Amino acid sequence: MENRKTQIIDLALKLIREKGYVAISYDDLSKQLGVTKASIHYHFEKKEDLGVAVTERVLQNLQDFSSFNTNSKLTVEEKLKHFLERQIVLSDGGICPVSSLQSDYESLPENVRQKVREISQLEITIIKNILKVTLENKGAEEIESLAFAIVSCMKGAIQYERVLGKEILPQAMKEISRLLKG
Repeated sequence: MENRKTQIIDLALKLIREKGYVAISYDDLSKQLGVTKASIHYHFEKKEDLGVAVTERVLQNLQDFSSFNTNSKLTVEEKLKHFLERQIVLSDGGICPVSSLQSDYESLPENVRQKVREISQLEITIIKNILKVTLENKGAEEIESLAFAIVSCMKGAIQYERVLGKEILPQAMKEISRLLKG
């Protein structure tokens, strides 16, 4: 049973990357998994329940990444590269599922929106914590602004890669690293 639940969440994440939360239905899920809609409803009574499960999965993965990053001896550049690689894996040829959920934000149920806010804040916090090491002489507001710029640049690059079919993210990260070195 747990395996089916995991399959549903995995597929929901894939579909969110491809077309967004609002556009997916239990019919999409059941057809692609080869199960009845009742089977989907057994695990997730409402689409909102599935949305919560998906966001909890993304949040848990991000929390695990944050713990790893905090405890690692990697350089700032290596930590940013690790975050970037995580974004690429999460996007899996589509858009970042967090970005997709953010674009559907106003249409999401409140408890899913709360999780999306939590995930969004954690992404910024991770980048801020990475930057604090190298920018000790900067104020918290300046570090936060830079974190917003870096996350936005990464996610925007992923969007442009998808549309233009070019590798843009490595170029963007190279420029971010260059700017951080001053």
